Amino acid sequence: MLAAIPYTTFPEISLGPLTLRTFGLMVALGVIAGSTIASRWGERWGIPREKTMTLATRMVIAGIVGSRITWDITHFSQIHTPIDLIAVWNGGLQFSGGFIMAVAVGLPTLRSFDVIPRWRLLDGMALALTVGVAIGRIGCYAVGEHLGNPTSFFLATRYDGGETREGPLLVGQAIHNTSLYEFISLVVLALVLSWLLYRRKASPGTALGVFLVWYATARLATDFLRAYDDLTIGLTGAQWMCLVLVPLGLWVLVRKRPALAHLTAADLPTGPDLPTDPNAVSGPPIGTGSAALSDGDGAVGVSESSEPT
Repeated sequence: MLAAIPYTTFPEISLGPLTLRTFGLMVALGVIAGSTIASRWGERWGIPREKTMTLATRMVIAGIVGSRITWDITHFSQIHTPIDLIAVWNGGLQFSGGFIMAVAVGLPTLRSFDVIPRWRLLDGMALALTVGVAIGRIGCYAVGEHLGNPTSFFLATRYDGGETREGPLLVGQAIHNTSLYEFISLVVLALVLSWLLYRRKASPGTALGVFLVWYATARLATDFLRAYDDLTIGLTGAQWMCLVLVPLGLWVLVRKRPALAHLTAADLPTGPDLPTDPNAVSGPPIGTGSAALSDGDGAVGVSESSEPT
């Protein structure tokens, strides 16, 4: 090939006398950025920022624990000491396990919200997760994770040296680097979701559905390029999860989203359960256009009839 992107790993960043692990730093920045986006978006729909931050904190902790457990299970040959089981600062988080654990922990709180605020917050969390994972992929790129085989692809990276978590690699060899591919995909997705939420003012469920279909499709494709991941019946753990996320996202877009849009337009009072058939919601508009979500200490009013200013 004529050219490739120069690639030297940078597992540590030196700031004067301070040395930081790049992977841990990027994960931390991703958590901060994602939590901030989700909390500010929830606040636009009447959900107190503190409530969203508390929920995000629990989900992040659960996600990191789930990610590390699944990584340990699928990379047990790289576990040499007890400290290796928890050494997330060196890299080694598996998205599929973290996603499942975070959803399991966050679901009870999300279900306690009234239906429109719940789906509005889920839309914001989709954007938050996209930004957070994109920043985290910089950490993966820094430590040499998710590498592929030699290629002449125009986005190939030419390995010029540095310690990697996968390999061995030959200096000067151009390889697939799926951390870079995923980062580019996530940046584009973040722009699309931002447009849907802030400019298009899309109906509830739109951003979540787009995130599920986009991310899962892209991840399903890029994982085929990884050369060092363990496979189960020909697929990575993340790919098996993506086979569930794609139809789930389509269900949200095709079934749930129209019902939510109809409900929002009709300005009907809502409860915790919503029929998936938009025709099931009928009749003249009633109610005041506000609903309440309970946080155990009282009710917080939430406007459903229009975009808050």
